[in-house]
Amino acid sequence: MTYQSKFQCDSVDDLFNAILQLQTLEECYSFFDDLATVPEIKSLAQRLQVAKMLLQNDTYTEISKTTGASTATISRVKNSLYYGSDGYKMILKRIE
Repeated sequence: MTYQSKFQCDSVDDLFNAILQLQTLEECYSFFDDLATVPEIKSLAQRLQVAKMLLQNDTYTEISKTTGASTATISRVKNSLYYGSDGYKMILKRIE
């Protein structure tokens, strides 16, 4: 069965296929430096850190203090963790 996303389209497929071609951390830095702004990348990294901390049962206060994330961001990530597509859980398990 093929996963269907609410944002799936040819251009997003192209983006994700490009990301799948990256082979090193250096290549990731180079590609994302061209692709996105520093705040965009930091926001994505922050959300991943929030997900990791939520799965470790850290409190909103601890998460906000450590990551600088707002309670709204923490809540959105929590909703994705428990009602989303399990993407956070999948990738965090792989990078343990």
